[in-house]
Amino acid sequence: MSRPPSAPRPVSPSDRRRNLKSRSVLAGQAAAAAAEVEMALAPRTDATAAAFFDVDNTIMQGASIFHLARGLYRRDFFSARDLAGAVWQQAYFRVSGIEDPEHIAKARSSALSFIAGHSVAELEEIGEEIFDEHMAHKIWPGTRAIAQTHLDRGQRVWLVTAAPVEIAQVIARRLGLTGALGTVAEHVDGIYTGELVGEMLHGEGKAVAVRAIAERERLDLARCSAYSDSSNDLPMLSLVGHPCAVNPDTTLRAHAKANDWEIRDYRTGRRVALAGARSAGVAGLAVAGWQVARRLRR
Repeated sequence: MSRPPSAPRPVSPSDRRRNLKSRSVLAGQAAAAAAEVEMALAPRTDATAAAFFDVDNTIMQGASIFHLARGLYRRDFFSARDLAGAVWQQAYFRVSGIEDPEHIAKARSSALSFIAGHSVAELEEIGEEIFDEHMAHKIWPGTRAIAQTHLDRGQRVWLVTAAPVEIAQVIARRLGLTGALGTVAEHVDGIYTGELVGEMLHGEGKAVAVRAIAERERLDLARCSAYSDSSNDLPMLSLVGHPCAVNPDTTLRAHAKANDWEIRDYRTGRRVALAGARSAGVAGLAVAGWQVARRLRR
């Protein structure tokens, strides 16, 4: 004759406390182990080295201010004629490489006319939209990979550009970079006045900005890197221990070769040929500006 099964032994309060304590210990050990793995996989912070990237034709194909202008034009900020004039100013500056004060003042004036009277919040919001519409697909994958390499080493990465700082910050944020240094437009009560704080961030101004960041962040410039396509950025490139010419213009390429600087070119052969054809440059820029305006009217 079979015996009836014995009733389960009741769990005493002391047993429940011991089980709870055991599970708590196990949970703590598991959490600590997961954190240890995460810390082992995370890059070590390199506090004294950083990388500085120009934007136009270095991080991004074309001029960021023009991509911004296209987006603002399509939002009725200004006319096609205004845009054609801005294209002429920017293209002349890129091709000639001449830092003529009068021309820089005109380029500055045309750039500021895009945003004067509008709010900072409005430009920041529109900047996010314009990045998706006109900039995201213009990012050079090769340069983006270089920036990521610096981040993976635990180094900070800044953009340094003549574009409005609000747009530069959008680009940096969307690429996961540390931050951006750009041209600062004056605003009062959140509204742009149409004036700059100082001048456009260009040439020697970029070197001044990088020095200021290096001093503030206690960076060793001999361990830092800088990347640009333009000979106008030689002051910034010469400031660091690891300069690199990316998609360089003719003058920068020659300087880089003479000084054993690294050179990286992500353009097609056709784009390289066009970039070097200065003799045909300025004469055809007005036509290019007119064509751009005509296409946008359509």
